[in-house]
Amino acid sequence: MLDKVQATSTESPAIQPTATPDRDWWRGAVIYQVYPRSFQDSNGDGVGDLPGITQRLPHIAKLGADALWISPFFTSPMDDFGYDVSDYRGVDPIFGTLQDFDMLVAEAHRLGLKVMIDLVLSHSSDRHPWFVESRKDRTNPRADWYVWAEPKDDGSPPNNWMSNFGGSSWEWDAGRQQYYLHNFLISQPDLNFHNPAVQDAMLDVVRFWLDRGVDGFRLDTVNFYFHDAELRDNPPLHPGNWNERTAPRDRPYNRQDHLYDKNRPENLGFLTRFRALLDEYPAATAVGEVGELIRGVELMREYTEGGDRLHMSYAFDFLNTELPAIDDIRPVIERFLDGGTDAWACWAFSNHDVTRHATRWADGQDDRDAVLRLAAALLLSLRGSVCLYQGEELGLSEAEIPYEDIVDPWGKRFWPTIKGRDGCRTPMVWTAGAPNGGFTTAARPWLPVPPEHLPLAVDAQEGVAGSLMETYRNFLAFRRRHPALVKGDIAFHDLGSDCLAFTRRQGSDALLCVFNLSRREAEIDVGGDFSGARLLSEAGAFGARFETGRLALARHGAAFLQLD
Repeated sequence: MLDKVQATSTESPAIQPTATPDRDWWRGAVIYQVYPRSFQDSNGDGVGDLPGITQRLPHIAKLGADALWISPFFTSPMDDFGYDVSDYRGVDPIFGTLQDFDMLVAEAHRLGLKVMIDLVLSHSSDRHPWFVESRKDRTNPRADWYVWAEPKDDGSPPNNWMSNFGGSSWEWDAGRQQYYLHNFLISQPDLNFHNPAVQDAMLDVVRFWLDRGVDGFRLDTVNFYFHDAELRDNPPLHPGNWNERTAPRDRPYNRQDHLYDKNRPENLGFLTRFRALLDEYPAATAVGEVGELIRGVELMREYTEGGDRLHMSYAFDFLNTELPAIDDIRPVIERFLDGGTDAWACWAFSNHDVTRHATRWADGQDDRDAVLRLAAALLLSLRGSVCLYQGEELGLSEAEIPYEDIVDPWGKRFWPTIKGRDGCRTPMVWTAGAPNGGFTTAARPWLPVPPEHLPLAVDAQEGVAGSLMETYRNFLAFRRRHPALVKGDIAFHDLGSDCLAFTRRQGSDALLCVFNLSRREAEIDVGGDFSGARLLSEAGAFGARFETGRLALARHGAAFLQLD
C-alpha cells in the first residue's frame, strides 16, 4: 500500500518529445469521469486516491474511453469536497502527491488514455492565501482579487444576487467592512476576473498543469467567471421562460433571470486568452461546464464556436431529464446547431452533481436493462463528444443515503426536500463478493456502499454477454469503427411519434440511427430515401428486426442501419 504524503516539490517535469499528436482528438472523444474520492482507495483510509485511480486505469482503457476527467484533487479544506481550492498547484494529502499524479499520467498515456483535470477558476477556498491576503484590508496587493462591495445605506447586501446553495450570495466581512461575493458556499469567495492580474494568475495555473503533462481540462462553472461590474439586480424570471424540468421552482435561485451575476459577455475575452494558451501545446483541449438552466444550450454554442474559444462544452439539459421523449432530445440538439454553427458539444446523462440517470430513466421499469442499453446507445450516437460518469457503465442507481451519513453541504442544508449529491457519489464497486465492493479495506468508507450496487460490480459483469458493461464496451468499439458516429454530421428524420431518428454522415460512412423511446413496440417504414439500408447487428442486441424496408423495434429498442 502507498502512503499519502504531501509533495514537497512543485517543479514540473520536462515534456518528452513524442510523435506528432492529433490536435483534433477531442472531437467525438469519449471522456470517462472519475470522482477520485469514490473510485479506488489504495491505502485503506476509506477515501479514494490517485494511486487507486492508477490501479484501475485498465478498466477505463478496456471500456474503450479516449480520456479520463479527474474531479478536483487539489489541496482543499474539503468544504465542497475539492471544489474549494486552497492551492491550485498542490495535491491534497488525502489523494496522494504530485509524484503520484505524474505516475498516473504516465500510466494513462501508456494505455492510450488522455488525462483531463478539473479546474475551478471562478472561486477559491476562503483559506487560499490570495483570499487571506485580500480580506486583510482595502489596500493590500490583492485587495481587489476578489469581488468586494459596499453595503447599501441600510447595511443590506449590494444587490439581490443569490447563492446556488441558498440565501444571499453576499457575505459580510467585519475586517474590511464590506461584502464579498460567493456564488456557492460562504467559504468559496468569487475571484474578480475584471482584474487582469487574476486572469494572469489563473493562466499560470493552466500552464503549470500543461507542463506537467495533462492533455486538457474540464472547467467548472465556466459561465461564472465574470460578474456585472455595476452590480445590477437580476430581474425576476418571466413565468413564460420557466422550464420546470431543468429549473424547478422549489429553489428561489431559479426564480431570477441571471443576467448580471453570471453569463456576462466579458467572459468571451478570457476564453479567447485561455484558448490561445492551450494552442501553444501540441494537442491540449478543454470542456466547459455551463451552469445555466434556461439558456445553457445557447451559451454552449457561443462558448465553442469560431475555433478560438473552448473546444467543447456541456449544460444540464440532459442531466435533469426523466425517461425522455423525442421532445426532450431533438430540440436541444437542433438549438445547439442552429445556423450551421461550427460549435461542438459534449453530452452527458449523469455526473457527480445530479441524480444518476439509471434512477431517473429506469427506476421502477420492468425492462430496466433495456432502458439503460438504450441510454448508452443514444448518448454514444449523438453528434458531439461524450462524458461517461464512473459506474454509469455498470448501471449504478442513485443511492439512498440516510441523513446521518450525508456529507454534502447542499444535502445537509435542504434535507429532505433536496437530499444533495451524495447519492451519485458513492464508491465504485469492483468485486461483488468483497467488503465494500473492493473499493476499500477500511471498515467504513467515506460514503456507504449500497448493497444493491454489489451485484452490479465490474467482476460480476466481466465477460457476461448482454451485461450493461459489455454493452458499453461493444458499442464503444462499434463507434470507433464508424467515423460517422465520432465526427459526422447529424440530420433528424420523422419516422414515428415515439421514435427518435437521425442520420450520421462522415465521408463515405453513413448510418441511420433509430431509438424507440416508448414502452410499446414500434414498426417503421424506412424505405424510400433509405432503400438499400442494412441492419448492423454488430452494434449490439437492441431488439430490432429489419425486413423489406420495415423496421420493427422492441420497446426501448434501437437500430443502426448502414446506408449506401
